Amino acid sequence: MQLTWLDSNSWLIEIARKRILIDPWLVGSLVFGNLDWLFKGIKSITYTIDQPIDLIILSQGLEDHTHIPTLTELDHNIPVVASPNAAKIVKELGYKQVTELAHGQSYTLDNSITIKAVPGSPLGPQLTENGYIITDLIEQQKIYYEPHGYHSSTLTEEGKINVVITPIVGLSILHLVPILKGEKTTLELCQTLKPQVILPTAGSGKVDYEGFLSSVIREEGTIAGFRQMLAKYNLVTSVLTPQPGQTVQVTLASV
Repeated sequence: MQLTWLDSNSWLIEIARKRILIDPWLVGSLVFGNLDWLFKGIKSITYTIDQPIDLIILSQGLEDHTHIPTLTELDHNIPVVASPNAAKIVKELGYKQVTELAHGQSYTLDNSITIKAVPGSPLGPQLTENGYIITDLIEQQKIYYEPHGYHSSTLTEEGKINVVITPIVGLSILHLVPILKGEKTTLELCQTLKPQVILPTAGSGKVDYEGFLSSVIREEGTIAGFRQMLAKYNLVTSVLTPQPGQTVQVTLASV
């Protein structure tokens, strides 16, 4: 299993001989609702994906997960698995193979990988976006991805999960309004699932942010502090922190 962090929420996962892009933001800037005075993200690195991509997974319909400039450039013949909100957008962009997953539904790719949607981030009273469990059907290994730190109680029904990708450092507006949940919920997740490996997502490795909203966002917690919390509770989960563009080989222990 190989994992490449492409900054922010974007990942390239290589598993069961398949290459999967998750929430890709590879080119251009990030702006919500064309309001660049409110918030704008600028990557100092533009990522080029040279080899074929077997699948795109989109967890949410928001611009930092369904990034239209990136999706406009990628091959529209690549199959897409998406939340209902994100699926509407990629269908409008002209993608030809779009599978919309509601919570509890699954999609299987070439009898080698299954993607199951689980409840993820609540974006309103009637909208909860997707987290995903990606299962390597050959090696029977599972990756859980949720980019905002909202973890469903239904995860306890999913059996052993080996690798978790979720925020460790939280974000809030002036320490009052949470944007991303971090240390506390992630520790509880590790206590429940006991994954072998966890990787933080939603960070800003080589991204510069501008606009009013960026001036009031505050980080909550640290990677070092989280490692101390794992040790305090005798949890053996390993925290990996790749740099943007760095590929890490994850070798899981047999237990």
